[in-house]
Formats: sequence, C-alpha cells, structure tokens
Amino acid sequence: MAQQHLDPTDPAAEVVTGDALAAYLRTQATEFLRALRLHRENGGANGGAPARDRSGAGEKGAEESVDATRALRRSARRISGSLHTFRPLLDPDWSEEMRPELAWLSGTLGLEHAYEARLERLLLALHRLSGAAVLPTQTLEAAVAAGASTAANNAGGQATAAPERGNLTVGAAKAGALLERQLTLARTRAHSTALQALGSSRFHAVADKVAVLASEVPLTPVAPTTDLRPLAAAAEERLTDAITALPLVVAGHPYNAEALVHGLSPDPSPHPQDGPWHQVRLLLRLHRYALEALHGGTLPMDVRLLAAGQALNRHRDASEAAAAAAQAARTPRIAPATAYALGVLHADQRHEVEAARYAFQQAWQKQVVSAP
Repeated sequence: MAQQHLDPTDPAAEVVTGDALAAYLRTQATEFLRALRLHRENGGANGGAPARDRSGAGEKGAEESVDATRALRRSARRISGSLHTFRPLLDPDWSEEMRPELAWLSGTLGLEHAYEARLERLLLALHRLSGAAVLPTQTLEAAVAAGASTAANNAGGQATAAPERGNLTVGAAKAGALLERQLTLARTRAHSTALQALGSSRFHAVADKVAVLASEVPLTPVAPTTDLRPLAAAAEERLTDAITALPLVVAGHPYNAEALVHGLSPDPSPHPQDGPWHQVRLLLRLHRYALEALHGGTLPMDVRLLAAGQALNRHRDASEAAAAAAQAARTPRIAPATAYALGVLHADQRHEVEAARYAFQQAWQKQVVSAP
C-alpha cells in the first residue's frame, strides 16, 4: 500500500505549527529524564555492575544501564537535531548554547559502544577471512603452533596448505590479539570518560536545561502560528542536494577500485571518499527527526528511508573498522604475518564500504510505487 503521511512540500496538507514542535521537544526531554533516572537506578553512575557480579540481578542491571545510556543518546540526538532544523522558531541564544552540549553528550556516551562493536566486527571478519574454526583471539597459541608445524612439514618435504592461507591463519590470531589490546584499551578509556562526563558539572547543567525543556519550550513569539513544513522541507532539500553530489554512478557498481588506492598508506587521515557519505548519513537523520516532529513523534514506516539509513550505518561501521585495521598495521615492529592479515582485513572492510554504498544507491534510487 502507498504510504500515507504528511508531505512537507504539499501546500494542501494540514498545517503543522510550532505547537507541534514544542510537544515533540517536551516528549524527547521527558524521555531523556526517564532514561537518566533508569541509568542512575541501575548503577550507571558507578559504571554498572562489577565484573564479579555479572549474573542474575547484576547482569540485568548492567544491561538496563546500557539500554538507558542508549536512550539518553537517542533523546539527546533528537533534541539537538530539532534545534538545528527548526532554529528560526526557537530562542536563538538558548538554542545555540544547547546544541553543542547535547552533541558533546551524545558523542561521549557513544564511544564505548562504538569501540566494542568495532572490535567484534573486526574479530568476526578475521574469523571469516582466515577460515578458523573459532575466533582469532581464541586460537593464538594454536595458530602459532600450527605455523611451526607447517614449517617443520615443509622441511620434511610433506604436502602443505597454500602458504597464503597459512600466513593468514597465523597472522589473523596475532592481528586479533593486537586489535583486542588496542580497542579494549580505547573502550576502557571511553568508559572512564563517559563516567566522568556523567558526573561533571557540565552534564548536570545540560540535564537541568533538559528538565526545564520538559515543561517549557523557549519558542519565539511567532512560532505557535508558524508552519513547520517549510523548515522540514529545507532539511529534506539539504539531504537531496548532498546525495546528488555523491558519486552514485561509481557506487552503482559493486566494486570501486578507487576506494582502495590509499590502502595502508602512512597518512593516518580519514579516507577522502568517506566524508561526503558520513555527511549524508547525518542529513538523513535530521530529515527523519523533522518528519517525526511533523507526525507527533511517530514516523510512518518508509521502507526507502529505512533501507537507506541501514546502508549508511553499515558504511560508517565498515569505514571506521578499516581505519582501525590500518592504524593497527602501523604498529611498530609487528610480524610480517600480522601485517599481512591486517592488510587483508583492511581491504575486506573497504570492500564492505563499497557494498554499503551500492546498497544505498539501490535503496535511494528505487522508485516508490503507489497502490492503484
């Protein structure tokens, strides 16, 4: 069936005024405060349940603390995004002061999960690429022993597996151990940073302002009678302009050799092709939040937007994983087999980047067919 929802560009559609924006912001502020309360009740301020109490109530409390943190970020992103899209209808001083603080909070709280997910992604990729029966970090000693056995067999003239597969198996175990050390350390630091942030005066100031927002939204005098749709349409236009600037013709092919040109070069800067795609991901998010405000917080199912957003999330995850593999490969004095495995892993994740771009291109350019 055709999607039935408000079109921000349709002048005949029902007018949605600043009062709807105020209601949306109050709802998000209330969700923020509820998540903060749940986070504190489940020991979030103290880092969750200790490691020795990860069963039963302790494990449940830790999981609920993680869910509460995710909900905090979700509400913070929506409030910040709405302040950006609808800023002409809000008190400018308050809005410009609030937005960067919410962005800081959301980014700080998201780092720990990002490092954890990145490590899991890379270890699973190594497992897949090496053909190991278990994850690389679980087979470090076994792989080294297998490498020694292979060398002995070679000396004795016995038949062996392909050298590249053997090198990848041994290298994958060591690469997995190296990545686990680096990303676990980064995750631990991110966890400490998040705890410090949640206990800081800066966070308490943000929480106090969100508490006020839950009951009083600082709209401009004309906002209650101003239509939100032109501002929502402007957010959609910024998205479509950014997508138009993307190399979708290249992304229309499953393989883009240009994406591997930089590879494991000494330059640690982000991949030059990734920036515009990350920007589109942020603009797509702002577009979704604007539609939520128009619909009272509930966005109608749009398969096209959902598929495009999922593809861009995969693009972000793969590009950041590739960067982590490249950074690990620059570690001084690592074994050749380890560097080889990290190089294969980097190329694999850059191919995942291209696959995600291709999926986005297919989702976005797919025509929406209306029911007869």
